[in-house]
Amino acid sequence: MSKKVIKILGTGCPKCKRTTALVEEVVGENNIDADIIKVEDIMDIMEYNVLSTPVLVIDEKITVKGRVPSKDEVVELLKD
Repeated sequence: MSKKVIKILGTGCPKCKRTTALVEEVVGENNIDADIIKVEDIMDIMEYNVLSTPVLVIDEKITVKGRVPSKDEVVELLKD
């Protein structure tokens, strides 16, 4: 399995922080080979054409936007 690139787009709001913590927890617990990148610059976030954060981007594909995903959902998204 190739290394995943996970981006969490958000300006640092509580939901964005919760999403980041959740993704880090799932990656750690499941020994997933991944780089977790926090994208907090509003101009960088706007490049993804999303209006609400947090946004979870896996390998440049937007998977979740505008909400905090459940832990099970993150596990499923990263298993691909």
